Amino acid sequence: MLSAESTAVVRATLPAIAGALDEITTRFYAAMFRDRPELLDGMFNRGNQASGAQRRALAGSIAGFATALLEDPDTRPDTLLDRIAHKHAAVGVTDDQYTIVHKYLFGAIAEVLGDAVTPEVAAAWDEVYWLMAGALIGREARLYQDAGVKPGEVWRRWTVVERRTETADVVSFVLRPSDGGPAPHARAGQYVSVRVMMADGVHQLRQYSLSSDVGGELRRITVKRVSGEPGTPRGEVSTALHDQVRAGDELTLSAPFGDVFLDDPADASTPVVLVSAGIGCTPMTGILAHLAALGSARPVLVLHADRSPADHALRTETNELVGRLPHARAVFWYEQPGRQEAAAREGRMDIDGIELPDGAAVFLCGPLPFMREVRGQLLRAGVPARRIRYEVFGPDLWLPGSPTA
Repeated sequence: MLSAESTAVVRATLPAIAGALDEITTRFYAAMFRDRPELLDGMFNRGNQASGAQRRALAGSIAGFATALLEDPDTRPDTLLDRIAHKHAAVGVTDDQYTIVHKYLFGAIAEVLGDAVTPEVAAAWDEVYWLMAGALIGREARLYQDAGVKPGEVWRRWTVVERRTETADVVSFVLRPSDGGPAPHARAGQYVSVRVMMADGVHQLRQYSLSSDVGGELRRITVKRVSGEPGTPRGEVSTALHDQVRAGDELTLSAPFGDVFLDDPADASTPVVLVSAGIGCTPMTGILAHLAALGSARPVLVLHADRSPADHALRTETNELVGRLPHARAVFWYEQPGRQEAAAREGRMDIDGIELPDGAAVFLCGPLPFMREVRGQLLRAGVPARRIRYEVFGPDLWLPGSPTA
């Protein structure tokens, strides 16, 4: 609970803090990595640092948490905290690192805002920070316990038993634990971190959804090569996986995490709607495969948008899985459908006229502009916001409190 005194101070200073968060987080990361360069080795993704995505995600989470406390000092924004906790657990964050972050974050606040950071202001925002940190530490401890690992010790070696080309820029890797032990428990829709040694000796990591059924002893990840666009770096991890990894090689994976997953039991009657674009199809295929393996009778609607059938990763498998489910159907949209895809719709996804099952659990994954647009369509179609769950690859830039959040 945020104290009454701190609530008044935070309410008065939130506009100034929020307005300076971009500069604060920029200085925070620069100072922390200058003094603690080891944190860039296997903890923070350099691509996200270079693009500013990590900085903007941190700023959004701080502002979102503070805003939630002001709205109700006795509650916690569970969705925000759960998402961050899963991301942290997937890279092995430990309790002591919150003290490191606190040191450099508050140093950056004082540096940017100067004399405006009075002892009262510093104390109030210190209270906000440790309320957020304490909530995350507790959640992460439970996640580590549920995963059967010690805090931070989430890594395990896996052997690639098959490499499969899906499209011109997407490959799948089927994996088995190298130690011969059982695969860890996972929920359909979750992801793992993949940790790769770069040419300069620095480990980099990236999260990839589990794209096959999570009930067996094998796991699969499906990786799109991130080529980079003007002003953004290419993906170091995806490039290394595409160029270097073959059957028989080993990869380092984290335990599975992720707060967006299919709820069991198998005989649940709740309809499922899986909405994706591009490589956002990967968690959806994992959910479909799990439903098929369970012999589920749930109503399932698959909606996917892509540039063309040739660019649609796991398209054939998706159709096969839909065919195995007694109450499933799929609708695809392609910007360039081609003659052989007469049944597909042309252009971007537009759910107007699509019959959505009542009371469905909706899963949404794809580029942020796509998710914002389609979420709006779903809301206009009468789907309650609480039933729409979304997954973001990388730092979550769908900021809390935004009109479409």
